[in-house]
Formats: sequence, structure tokens, C-alpha cells
Amino acid sequence: MNMFNRLAGVLLAIGLWLPVGTQAADDAALWQAAREGKAIIFMRHALAPGIGDPAGFDVDDCSTQRILNDVGRDQSRRIGDRIRAAGIEQATVYSSAWCRCWETAELLALGKVENLPPLNSVFQRPERRDPQTNALRAWLATDWSGEGTLVLVSHRTNVRALTGVNLASGEMLFMRVAKDGKIEVLGTI
Repeated sequence: MNMFNRLAGVLLAIGLWLPVGTQAADDAALWQAAREGKAIIFMRHALAPGIGDPAGFDVDDCSTQRILNDVGRDQSRRIGDRIRAAGIEQATVYSSAWCRCWETAELLALGKVENLPPLNSVFQRPERRDPQTNALRAWLATDWSGEGTLVLVSHRTNVRALTGVNLASGEMLFMRVAKDGKIEVLGTI
């Protein structure tokens, strides 16, 4: 038996012993933590085809930016439905000022959306990355009351800068933030 076949056999044997339904149980624990205000939902905006924004875009003019398409809008509504199905009817929602994030946040239909500047895109803006990430970490550690469910809608680069995790469009990361600003990633859905 060659090395590849042995490795495949070991992996198969390990897989047979993993508990069935582990992902569903993990998801339920994440939703419970969010409902109880013990986890923050940090998500990337829904599908907005392309990368970055066109040269010369204006953050106050959606017609100059990369925006959600119909699939992204439907995705946003379905994410909101999924959050409500998990028992979260209302949330405190903060968003980047970029239109694709703002529209995602509004279509979740979880409550009033407010702008939080540290959530604004740092893509191709390396001089903003650390100051904004530090400002967000400080806001979460000291300014966020921790009451109720908090949903943050931002960009892949911002999520990665704070947590080290790359999210797909519309993916949610559940995290805790200690008073010293240390981030604990609990999981993703």
C-alpha cells in the first residue's frame, strides 16, 4: 500500500468517528451567543461583482461605486431572514458608508442603520488600515455597551485586518471582544 492510500485510509477512519451534526450544533451556539449579546456579528457586504471601486469614485454617490447586484440584494434579504429565524428580530446595526455595505445593512431589515467610520473600506488605502482597525478595536472594547445583538457590515479587508479571517460576500463572523481589545473569533456562518 503506498503512502497516499495509507493517508486516505487514516483520513477516512478519522472522518467516520466525527460526530454527525457538529456544524449545526456549532451554528446554534453561535446564534445563541449573538442573541444573548455575547457575540458580535461582523459580516462582509453581500455580492457586489468586481474588485474595489472605480478610479475617482465618490463615497456619497452610489452611481460611482461598485454596488450590489440583484443577486446581492436577494442575498442580503435572505441573510436578514436567516438572522430572524435564529431568533434575532432587532439588532444594533452599523455599516461602512460605502453603498454596497449600507444597502446590505438596510436589506437585513434588523433596525436602523448607522455609519461607523472605522468600518469604511481600507482596500488600497494602507495608510488607513492600522488607524481604522485600532479605532474599531477601541470602539468595540470601550464604546459598545454589549447590550443586545450587534451587527457590523464592512469589507473583506476590514474584517481581515481586525480578525485575520477572509470572508466571502455575505458571510458572517461571530466574535467576542475583551475590554483590552483582544478579539476572539468564535466561528463563521
